Formats: sequence, structure tokens, C-alpha cells
Amino acid sequence: MFGPIKPVRRFYHSLFTKDRELVRAISGIIGSTPDNIRLYKLALTHTSFARQNLASKHDTNERLEFLGDAVLGTVVAELLFKKFPYEDEGFMTEMRSRIVNRESLNHIAIKIGLNLLVKVDTSGGQTSRHKSVHGNALEALVGAIYLDKGYSTTRQFILGKLIKPHVDLHKLVNTTSNFKSKLIEWAQSQNADIRFEIVNRKNQGNTTEFTCEIFLNDKPVAVGVGLSKKKADQAAAEKALEVLNIS
Repeated sequence: MFGPIKPVRRFYHSLFTKDRELVRAISGIIGSTPDNIRLYKLALTHTSFARQNLASKHDTNERLEFLGDAVLGTVVAELLFKKFPYEDEGFMTEMRSRIVNRESLNHIAIKIGLNLLVKVDTSGGQTSRHKSVHGNALEALVGAIYLDKGYSTTRQFILGKLIKPHVDLHKLVNTTSNFKSKLIEWAQSQNADIRFEIVNRKNQGNTTEFTCEIFLNDKPVAVGVGLSKKKADQAAAEKALEVLNIS
């Protein structure tokens, strides 16, 4: 009579255990206990995973990513506005772009361990096709915190958990921005063919985010993102100099 109850109990026990583990993991990342765990589950669900499991497009982190991108940009803009009171709009725009571009966000997401929680389709080596999955998830996480905790807590998370430990503002300010020229000069000295190619354009409100990929002798070397083709080229060139160990 009571036979079927045990499997049901085991199912719900497993479900609650997974939720407890996720709550613990999220708490460790954001510094406070989530109130609405569903938001964080959504933030960690990449489109490819939802598609693989025949879920609705609304069961992905895309909408939260959109929201988080706006909140993140606002907090970083405020930080730069206050920290550099004598710099012009162009300087602050460039700095914000370098802090919140996809490559930077991917790096920070991995540093805080978010990559261990993201649900993405890994069948057939799919992960390599989703180069921005962790950075996107970080933006979605910011969106989830904003809806769950409000702006003040989200701002504290961005500044205290993302920017302060993982972004060296002094280094960003003092690093030369003419990476493209330096890379081209090196390639010419090596008799190597180098090509800069815009491989993606992503509209974000009134702005467009460009993705540049650099090919050295037709082999991909590095990818960079920026709010103009020029900035994307520079971001990719900076990464290529690191990959090629060119000082």
C-alpha cells in the first residue's frame, strides 16, 4: 500500500539536496543567501542547454543577461565617474568597455567559480562554440541578484566581489592601447600574415558590440570584443600579444 512513497520521497529529497547545494554555492559567490533560487537557476541556464532539453526560450538566461548587462554597466559607469573626475567621456567609455567586455567577464566568471555551475550543452564538443557562455552567465547572475536583492546589494556585489578583486584599474589606465600596431609590426618582422576579422555583431540597445578574431597565417589566435570595430581590434590584439608572449 505504501510501496510507491519511498521513490517519491527519494525524488524530492534529491531535488531539495540539489537546491541546498546550489544555494550554498551561490551564497559563497555573492556573499548572501538567495531568497528566490529560481532566478539563479535561470541565470545559470544557457540557451543550448534549454534547447537540448526541449525547454522554452523563456527558460534560459538571455533575459536576465540583458538586465544584468544594464545594471553592470551602470555600476561601472558610476565607479569611473567618481574615480576619474577630470577624465572625459571618451576615456570613461573606453575604460568601461575594457572592464565589461565579454573576454573580461569570462575571465572574472571563471575566477569566482561560476563556470562550475553553468548548465550548457556539452554534447559533441558544443562548449567550444559558446565562447561567451561564462561571461553571459555572469551578466545574468547580476540580473538575478538585482531582482532578488535590489540595486544596493547588487552594487556591493559588483564592486566588492567582481571589480575590486579582479580588475586592476591602475593597470588598465597605464597600459598602452595601441596593441594592434604592435602586433602588426611583430608579424611583419616574422614574415607572418596577420588578419583582423569582425566575426560577430551584437546589438545592445542603442549600441553594437563587435567581436574581432585575429588569424595568424590563417590560424585563429585570439578574440576580442568592443563597442566599435576599432576597440574590438585592439582588444583582440591585446589578447594575441599575451597568447604569443610578445612584450
